[in-house]
Amino acid sequence: MIGVRHHRREVCVTVAVWTAAMSVIGLLIWILTDIAVRGLAEIDFGFLISDMQNAGREGGIGPIILSTGLILLVCLVVSIPLSFGTAIALTERIGQETGFACNVRRSLDVLAGVPSIVFGLFGNAFFAITLGLGYSILSGGLTLACMVLPILIRTSEQALRAVPAEYQYAAAALGMKRTTILFRVVLPVAMPALAAGVVLSIGRALAETAALLFTSGYVARSPESLLDSGRSLSVHIYDLAMNVPGGGARAYATACVLVALLLMINLATAFLLRMTGVRHRSTTGGTC
Repeated sequence: MIGVRHHRREVCVTVAVWTAAMSVIGLLIWILTDIAVRGLAEIDFGFLISDMQNAGREGGIGPIILSTGLILLVCLVVSIPLSFGTAIALTERIGQETGFACNVRRSLDVLAGVPSIVFGLFGNAFFAITLGLGYSILSGGLTLACMVLPILIRTSEQALRAVPAEYQYAAAALGMKRTTILFRVVLPVAMPALAAGVVLSIGRALAETAALLFTSGYVARSPESLLDSGRSLSVHIYDLAMNVPGGGARAYATACVLVALLLMINLATAFLLRMTGVRHRSTTGGTC
């Protein structure tokens, strides 16, 4: 009887797991299919490079793609060095279980749950007004950097902590210095997980709307510098769907471009990791 009960429980758990997995895959396929069916007909080469006309009902999204790329570039240039440096400090330089380290982690967890609209208000008050940057690509990129820092720091920390300690012991036994071990042993092993954290951060940054409305603005022209206002793809989708009558088809077309960019970034990251000879590892990490 006990064996039969265990078998039934195992079958139920297996069915539940496969049902959940197939539901997620089915939901993804449903969303992608809906966007593709409604938006692909509007996309051509001119749509990708021309300027917006008639409030977005005509023309293209060339300047918007450029603004999105610049905002994302500012975000990554600021957030990646800060996040990697903080993660290295938490794992290599500061005691992992010290009160200071635990408080930093708790602060990051709280920041990760702060709504994006709050980051937008902070970015507007600090970057746009206090620092005098105004509604600009620089303000938007710096605000997004503040948003993705908690996620990027925590994923980077877990990636570094998941590297087996035996690797570092072996390197130390060979006479390698601590800094050399970090750059020659720890970081290469943790690179797949670090890249995954960067991709997740890019996904959140590209999809952000509320924070950019208060910082980078929604001017749909080609920016001449980082101090110019610029409209991102997500803001453009929101504007077409909510404020422009008859803009639904172009909103779906822009959504197709945004999803395609995310897929391209994921594929490019996987390709670069494969080309550099870095293989995927499963990572786990502890908590305070």
